[in-house]
Amino acid sequence: MAIDKKRHEDCYMSEKCEKYDVCPMALVQKLLSGKRKILILWYLSNKVLRFNDIKKRLPDVTQKMLTQQLRSLEEDKLIFRHVYPVVPPKVEYGLTELGKKVIPILEMMHEFGAEYLELSLKEHDKESDIE
Repeated sequence: MAIDKKRHEDCYMSEKCEKYDVCPMALVQKLLSGKRKILILWYLSNKVLRFNDIKKRLPDVTQKMLTQQLRSLEEDKLIFRHVYPVVPPKVEYGLTELGKKVIPILEMMHEFGAEYLELSLKEHDKESDIE
């Protein structure tokens, strides 16, 4: 898929993009950058999860870092946090309607990743055959 240069040149935001923080692409990058935000959104695309369920899927992320990323996603209105009034505390996280709009992008990223891995494996196999 070729990049549509004309689309970028004619972008209605082109003058505003000089400020960087208002460029739509820069905004999406800011929203999704962070330690494992993309994976958090991906896991929440299937169902509502509790903190420990997310933590188990991301063993290399500290509790503090996961909390920060969840708070950031919540502040950006991509996920919701529901606290149940019970003891011990029960907290669940899920995608907001806005967060659900990110899922098609994540699905395309997943598809690209799978294709890339497949091509990389084929290249590796070819290189192994040459040796």
